[in-house]
Amino acid sequence: PSVPREPEVGTATWEWVKKLQDFTSLHVLLKGIVTREDAELAVSQGIRGLFCSNHGGRAENSRRATITSLPEVVEGTKGRIPVILDGGVRRGTDVFTALALGATAVGIGRPYIWGLGAFGQEGVETVLAILRRETELVMAQSGAPTIARILRTHVTESQ
Repeated sequence: PSVPREPEVGTATWEWVKKLQDFTSLHVLLKGIVTREDAELAVSQGIRGLFCSNHGGRAENSRRATITSLPEVVEGTKGRIPVILDGGVRRGTDVFTALALGATAVGIGRPYIWGLGAFGQEGVETVLAILRRETELVMAQSGAPTIARILRTHVTESQ
């Protein structure tokens, strides 16, 4: 089959996603999911993972931060597929909070790029080391020796 073309208006439809799934044997993950309803629909359509993302606030008009959307997206998947938080991560406490709210993994695009732009590969390695140290520190302070021990009760709604 031919490669599915993106929709003319620039917004993917479920029909286009289905064409993409039919075209490839690879797992299809979706980025830009911020509601429980869309997460439920994605699971029902056979999507294999989600990026909870507001595209930096450029393509999603609720103006909610991804961390605010994360709990309902996680709830919508009911643990059936991975949910990756994408956006707003600047510190280890952000990583910890996302994991506590149910994220399977956390994307760190901008800090990575800042490190790259400032100091190349060494800058990226430094950014990753700082994030890791900060995450390990907050885990220790919270009594969570492993990622599996990071619990929803470690954060409050106001965080």
